[in-house]
Amino acid sequence: MSSTSQFPDYSLDDLRVVTATAELKAAFHPLREQLLDLVLERAATVAELAEAVGRPKSSVAYHVNVLLEAELLKVVRTRRVRAIDERFYGRTARIFYVGEINRDQLQAIPNILTNAAADSVPAHAADDLRAIVRHARIARRDAAEFWQRVADLAQAFSELPRTGDETFRFVAGLYPTDYPSLPSPESES
Repeated sequence: MSSTSQFPDYSLDDLRVVTATAELKAAFHPLREQLLDLVLERAATVAELAEAVGRPKSSVAYHVNVLLEAELLKVVRTRRVRAIDERFYGRTARIFYVGEINRDQLQAIPNILTNAAADSVPAHAADDLRAIVRHARIARRDAAEFWQRVADLAQAFSELPRTGDETFRFVAGLYPTDYPSLPSPESES
């Protein structure tokens, strides 16, 4: 299924479930994660990506190839520049969702909430951080249904027009915790 949103400037699937170790290692490397995020706005060349992340083209080209091999990136168009075909790369899907994986594959996935928390420190210091934490004692099926709504919201966030001068990060998490809860109320007599 292809997205009809105007962003990015090429067609891509809305969702791709990733489960292979090569996909996980490719997607969760810090630089490759940045490259995937950048091409969610529009297709880009290795030179454009290198300029955006402040890295040498050779280094970025290596990481682009890793993403190509994992089928997380694809060539979406080419143009001829001085007898050389310049490739523009795009994502294969708007959202990469980690499916069911083996326990030994967990080492390939960092705790993205920890990374996001570290990334949020400057915004917190500038009093420009908007966050909320809530706890609720609910059934697992209700948690799964709620998470689907959050995933839909994340997709809507990723489809917003790229019109601002700042980049914002949206992060969400849902996980079981040992947070205390009240005992069931006693029946009134």
